[in-house]
Amino acid sequence: MLVIHRRIEPQPAWTAELHLNFEARSKSRLRCFSAAGEDVGLFLERGQPPLYDGEFLQAEDGRIVRVCARPEQLLHVTCASAFELTRAAYHLGNRHVALQVGDGWLRLLDDYVLKAMLEQLGAHTETIEAPFQPEHGAYGGGHHHSRHGDEDFNYPPRLHQFGVRT
Repeated sequence: MLVIHRRIEPQPAWTAELHLNFEARSKSRLRCFSAAGEDVGLFLERGQPPLYDGEFLQAEDGRIVRVCARPEQLLHVTCASAFELTRAAYHLGNRHVALQVGDGWLRLLDDYVLKAMLEQLGAHTETIEAPFQPEHGAYGGGHHHSRHGDEDFNYPPRLHQFGVRT
């Protein structure tokens, strides 16, 4: 198993790639497979931003691993004016939707309820398949709750399994 604990600076060469969707890139503990089919265990520092497309990791054995954002079904949202696009972004943000922001467009994971809401607001939506890299958040740490009393709940880390083979 390729065991990874460290994020590193960009490198000119790498020996393995991980092709992961956004949900998988958001996990600090993950069991997955490299592009070549090798079993991989990610044990990254908790509380860090999701892995991004093109990020580099270093395995315990010294190998360099490149992260690739796997394309997923997204809603590509455009509007007739900047005001309408801002309004759409406001309503999505009010629902705590992970959102990728571009020049004149928004992208979110495909969801028929949100699609209907956006179209009701006058937005144009198109279903596309593309890598998803949403904004991480203004405060950099994501959504937090009080951790007072956590010492009573000291469970070992759980390893999420994506792409488990039988």
